Amino acid sequence: MKLLFIPIILSIITIATADTISVLDTNGDVLNPGIEYYIVPGITDVAGGLTLASRNGSCPLSVAQAPRGGGDGFPVIFTPANPNAKTVNIGEDTNIAFSAVTICIQSTVWRLTGPDEVSKWFYVSTGGVTGNPGKNTLSNWFKIEQYMGVYKLVFCPGVCDVCRPVCGDLTIDVVGDQRWLALSRGSERAFPFMFKKA
Repeated sequence: MKLLFIPIILSIITIATADTISVLDTNGDVLNPGIEYYIVPGITDVAGGLTLASRNGSCPLSVAQAPRGGGDGFPVIFTPANPNAKTVNIGEDTNIAFSAVTICIQSTVWRLTGPDEVSKWFYVSTGGVTGNPGKNTLSNWFKIEQYMGVYKLVFCPGVCDVCRPVCGDLTIDVVGDQRWLALSRGSERAFPFMFKKA
C-alpha cells in the first residue's frame, strides 16, 4: 500500500517544481546566485544602470540610477532565501548586494528604509544582512517579477509568515538630477529592468 503513494508524491513534487521559472540575463542565460550582474534599464535612453550614491552626504549609501551615459552602474550579486537554490527564480525572495568597495562601513546588501520624513517615500538603501530569512531581516528581501517583456523588482518579502510588510513595485523617484530606487506609492509604475552579466 505504501508503494502506491510514491508515484502520487512524486507527481505532486513535479507539479510544484514545474511552476518555477528562472530569471534570464540579456544573453538568455539563467541568473545564478553568487555571479555578478548589472541591473540595467529595460527601456533605452532613460539613464544608466543601478549604482550607489549618498542621499544626505553620509552613510549608508542608497541605491540610485546612474545618469544617461553613466554606464551600467555597479554589479550586484543575488543570494536567494533558499540556500540550495542553483538559479534566481521569478517571485522568490532574494538578497541583492552590490559587488563594490565603498567608503562606508555598512554592507552593500540592499534593504528597504523609510518612510523618508519629508517625501514619505520608502527608499532602497544599503546596510542589510545576507541570509537568515525571517522577521529580523524582513527589509532585506526582494523579488524579481516578469514585466513588459523584461523584469521588475518588487518588495514584498515572504520570509516571515506572521509579518505584514508594506509591499509594492520598485520605481525610480526623480529628485532634481538624482534618480533613486524607491517603493512605488501605488500611483507610480514599476521601472523595467534587465540583468546583464558582468
